Amino acid sequence: MNFPTLSESKRLEMLQPPTGRVRMVLDTDTYNEIDDQFAVVHALLSPERLTVEALYAAPFHNNRSVNAEDGMEKSYDEILRLLDFLNVSASEGFVYRGSRAFLANKEAPVQSDAATDMIKRAMLSSTEDPLYVVAVGAITNVASAILIEPEIIERIVVIWLGGNPLYWPHTQEFNLMQDLQSAQVVLDCGVPFVWLPARGVVSHLHTTVAEMERYVQGRGKVGDYLVEIFKDYANAPFAWSKVIWDISATAYLVNPAWVPTEIVHSPILTEAVTWSFDNSRHLMRVATSVNRDAIFRDLFEKLQTHSD
Repeated sequence: MNFPTLSESKRLEMLQPPTGRVRMVLDTDTYNEIDDQFAVVHALLSPERLTVEALYAAPFHNNRSVNAEDGMEKSYDEILRLLDFLNVSASEGFVYRGSRAFLANKEAPVQSDAATDMIKRAMLSSTEDPLYVVAVGAITNVASAILIEPEIIERIVVIWLGGNPLYWPHTQEFNLMQDLQSAQVVLDCGVPFVWLPARGVVSHLHTTVAEMERYVQGRGKVGDYLVEIFKDYANAPFAWSKVIWDISATAYLVNPAWVPTEIVHSPILTEAVTWSFDNSRHLMRVATSVNRDAIFRDLFEKLQTHSD
């Protein structure tokens, strides 16, 4: 596959942390567990920084789905449920079904309404005003869109939560492991890429039942729903906390200072699901830590304002 080649200066320009309001789409395996729901809510309650143009249902397969397609459909339904709780109209052209399967190989995109819409929006964007593609699940929809129309590489910035840090002995993390080939496509194609590693970085975004009851319970229908699914997920309610990984992606766009990053060379993702390195490869931006308290404070305050 021949991909457009960005100059490193142009790539670094596109990878500068945003300072104003940005246009974005959110690609989410919303029903996979409970953290995606928080990211959807955070994005939609942050209009001062985020113009959410579309929501895409991503595939997943675990004990909450029969297969990847079933996971995508359940995620699609969960997005609609959240919009209803937020009193946001699920108008035509806002929520799209994504891939019904993971990539079979790195040259065979999976056609979907989500990929088609992503391409359409990206082609209306530019290097100077890119579309931010925020992905918090298996990155199948994004990789497929790039394979279908490689020109979008010059018009988007991809933000993805997936995999473990470069110093980790392996990168066997759920989002990455679901579709290794899609992750390889995105890492190799040269698209401007902001990466949010899981273990040791965004894994600091923990909260508890007590905190949820104090700051989220009673904050409208959506607040009550978030508390309900949080409690249902608890496997040991005493002295238990849950990581809400995915709000790191929305937090980076709301305030990049909450998710410190640095520029590194894009790693090579091996078939053994480990990292390999070549410093001649293109550059990308990677998160090194998160400001846990500032991020949750922002979410809690927005839920309060929404319910007033």
